[in-house]
Amino acid sequence: MNRRVLALAVGLSVASLGLTACGSGSGSSAGGDSGVIHVLVYGDASNKVEKQIVDTFNKTSKVKAVLDTIPGADYQAKLNTIINTPQAPDIFFNWGGGSIQPYVKSGLLLPLDDMIAKDPGLKSNFLPSVFNTAVIDGKSYGIPMRGTQPVLLFNNKKVLADAGLSVPKTWDDLLNAVKVLKAKGITPIALGGGDQWPTLMWYEYVFDRVAGPGLFQKVLAGDKSAWASDDAKKALGMLKQLVDAGAFGSNFDSVKFTDGGSPALLAKGKAAFELMGSWEYATQQDANPDFAKNDLGYSNFPSIAGGKGDPADVVGNTNNFYSVLKKTKHPDAAAAFLKLMYSDDFVKAQLAIGNLPTTTNTEQFLDTSASPDYSKYQYNLVKAAPSFQLSWDQAYPPAANTPIHTAVQEFFDGKLDADGFIKAMQALPTS
Repeated sequence: MNRRVLALAVGLSVASLGLTACGSGSGSSAGGDSGVIHVLVYGDASNKVEKQIVDTFNKTSKVKAVLDTIPGADYQAKLNTIINTPQAPDIFFNWGGGSIQPYVKSGLLLPLDDMIAKDPGLKSNFLPSVFNTAVIDGKSYGIPMRGTQPVLLFNNKKVLADAGLSVPKTWDDLLNAVKVLKAKGITPIALGGGDQWPTLMWYEYVFDRVAGPGLFQKVLAGDKSAWASDDAKKALGMLKQLVDAGAFGSNFDSVKFTDGGSPALLAKGKAAFELMGSWEYATQQDANPDFAKNDLGYSNFPSIAGGKGDPADVVGNTNNFYSVLKKTKHPDAAAAFLKLMYSDDFVKAQLAIGNLPTTTNTEQFLDTSASPDYSKYQYNLVKAAPSFQLSWDQAYPPAANTPIHTAVQEFFDGKLDADGFIKAMQALPTS
């Protein structure tokens, strides 16, 4: 997903522009005050928990933590500006994968393997499919924080029942549902194509189901020829089949998720499905509480016959992470702070605001969630996933975001054929 719209997508508010200190104290970061570590985070409603954890840390630590925030829409750009300056933080929020790859290549980040050797819980207390998102070139550069956000196929249970349909378990089931729903004058699948990143979710799942996670791993490793493989062409053909069948209607590029358009189509029964990150549930609870309570269904993406991908694979935002700057003067204090990310207090506080932590102790607290059944479904889905593929626009470096979004939109619009899409993807910057 486009990180710049994530806060809007989940209905979160952000702080005023600029770098602000939420904790006590201020000053320079990794290269500064010998008695302080600065923790920089994406500014939004989750900062409530992050402030709580900082306060907990400061009760027992001689080195004090200061929480700094940058509003979500500005976070990545401002982080890039300060990351290699005296104002750099000691610890900072990121998405793992491509979001930190340029910093790793520049030698700015501290590998966390020594910390993990001293405290194995920094790795073993998190679900492996999530933790590995921040492993680059065999070294660990991030500890999970906040929660996981898998992409699910949401449905309007009443629309499906009225059409005599069940939740599609296979690709053929989905194509049949499209045919039946079209005949009833219902748009089969709501798509916020105007935002572009919702369209990308369809590519991520179809490519995974057809080719398995190996194809995308190859292209990230530099093998651009994988985009032209038979599996890639098959996946593109299946996506075109879905678009040509009228699955998304004819005006999906004029609809957005971020202004509530596509969720409204689902809630009002004008569409039967929407493929969306797990925040769809909270979005519907806020905008259409009765629908969320009674008629909002959810499932994993359908299987594809003959595909190499495991039907239990998921894609999406595996988690957010904390990484540590190599030049921090207090690596031991940083390690002690990171240890709190698998504490019971952290898990309970995240669940209370609707986030789903990916710690191994999360399960015992799921009944305290605002939506226990939904939280348990997500947790079990992620726990059982053989592969949790990070969204393409987060796995690639930030410079690739716009070219990716343009290519996926233009292929759906028929402005690019399969060869054109393949060439666009092969031209993506990898660093």
